[in-house]
Amino acid sequence: MKVIVNVRLKQGVLDPQGKAVLHALAALGFSGVRDVRVAKQIVLELDGEDRDKIYAEVAKMCDEILANTVIEDYEIVI
Repeated sequence: MKVIVNVRLKQGVLDPQGKAVLHALAALGFSGVRDVRVAKQIVLELDGEDRDKIYAEVAKMCDEILANTVIEDYEIVI
């Protein structure tokens, strides 16, 4: 089963990479962009068909290694 995990910084946590992209866009003439937040996407291929079990397993992966839950939020899409 294919699972997608989207990880992004929590609201209120500074995003220096997003700020760099925002400034680069402005320098290139893209004036309508007010803010940029950079995130990462992790795509997993897992064995099994039990969606609840897979969701729980991926949530554990996120809590232990895929996301820094102190400063990042994650979303799991099965």
